[in-house]
Amino acid sequence: MAGSDEEYLISRKKQIERRQKIVIIVSMFSFFGSTVFAVIPAIQKANQPNPAIASASAESGLQQKARGYELVLQREPENQLALEKLSVLRLQLKDAKGAMELLEKLVKLHPERQDYKVVLADVKKRMGE
Repeated sequence: MAGSDEEYLISRKKQIERRQKIVIIVSMFSFFGSTVFAVIPAIQKANQPNPAIASASAESGLQQKARGYELVLQREPENQLALEKLSVLRLQLKDAKGAMELLEKLVKLHPERQDYKVVLADVKKRMGE
């Protein structure tokens, strides 16, 4: 009898140890899973740019491009591409008056281009409102 009691206790102890291991493994997966689900949204939020900063840097980028085209126009005052791009940039920077001056120059230099006339008329219409 003593041998069977000892065998029972040994088998019972092994069952308890196996259950403890299973509980520990399940607990670890639960802990790491919940940690991952908490950390991922925080990382995603941190990676999203702040709209105020993004708009300020975008505007400063537009101003830098505009300065570049202005430098080109100082060397070549009738450069069609520089006049076009600078007028678009000025419209994006909400400088309708500056864009209108460039568009008028484009219309004088290239009277055959209807698109310049249409955009100029649109800018004048917006300024009149």
